[in-house]
Parts: sequence; structure tokens; C-alpha cells
Amino acid sequence: EAEGRPHRVFCASMADVFDEDAPADEQARLWPLIDATPWLHWQVLTKRPHRILDVVPDNWRRTPPANVWWGTSVESPQVLDRVRALVKVPAEIRFLSIEPLLERIPRLPLRGINWVIVGGESGPRARPMDPDWVRQLRDRCVSAGVPFFFKQWGGQFNKQNGRQLDGRVWNELPEPCIAR
Repeated sequence: EAEGRPHRVFCASMADVFDEDAPADEQARLWPLIDATPWLHWQVLTKRPHRILDVVPDNWRRTPPANVWWGTSVESPQVLDRVRALVKVPAEIRFLSIEPLLERIPRLPLRGINWVIVGGESGPRARPMDPDWVRQLRDRCVSAGVPFFFKQWGGQFNKQNGRQLDGRVWNELPEPCIAR
């Protein structure tokens, strides 16, 4: 708290802390909060992984806190440069949030990736997701030994079509999460 007011941080579940318009002073408040909460897993998801090393504290560029998981959104093959940028960031866990999966991603790079989350689009104008797109990603993860988490099929309401893929719920998590 500062002067009796709760400490507030720009980061939220629907914000991208690496957005070019994110206030630098608000970003700077996040890093000490992460350092002060080593018991929490901070899953920091961005569409701008190329900015991570420019924004985080200097010491994080070499040795990031073990409780920070860096992730990037990948919805189509057109944004695979995000994956290449993410793997350059030192991290215990790097993850891909492939949601909404909008088209087949035939050559998803998984070297240096520790977790993949896949899901369909939800909302009133949700586009359907082809089950073969999901199977192809699942099979690629299984072959590479990367934990696979299938979040949802999507639809007008986000959970309306369930989470099963080929008769199974895929809830795989990265090693540090399982160990704890």
C-alpha cells in the first residue's frame, strides 16, 4: 500500500504488459511484486515476446525468477515469429497459448517450449475449429514430449462444447507444476 491506497498494477488477466502503450511506471511496479511472491506461478502471456528482454529488469535477462512462465499467443502460422522470439527469453517455463486456433498450424516449432495450451474461439461470432487441427498439434506435442492442455472446443459460450478430444480430457501441465 502507498498512503493508505491499495497497490495497483497495470497487469491483469486481459492486459498485455508488453504492449507498446503499457505505462512504463506500471510495468516497473510489476517486477518487484513478482520477486516478492515466489510462491506464485506468474503466467505472463503476450503477443509481443520480442519486447520482453527490453522491458524486464536487467538481472532477469540473465536469470529470470523461477516463478515466471513466459508465454505467447499463436492463433495461426502467420505469427510463428512470436515462438522464435519467445525461445530467446531465458525462462524455466515457456508456453504457447494457441487459442483461439483459427487455422491449421503445420510446422509449430516446439524446441524450447515447455507447455502448449489449445482452445477454440468463443463468443457470438465464434468460428469453428477443425478437430484435425487440434489432433495434429496434440500429436506433435506428444511426439516432442511437450505437455498438452486442451482448454475447450469453443462456441457461442466458451465451455458449451466441452473439453474432450478423442474421448479424453487433456490436462497435462509442465513439470514444475506437477512437482509442487
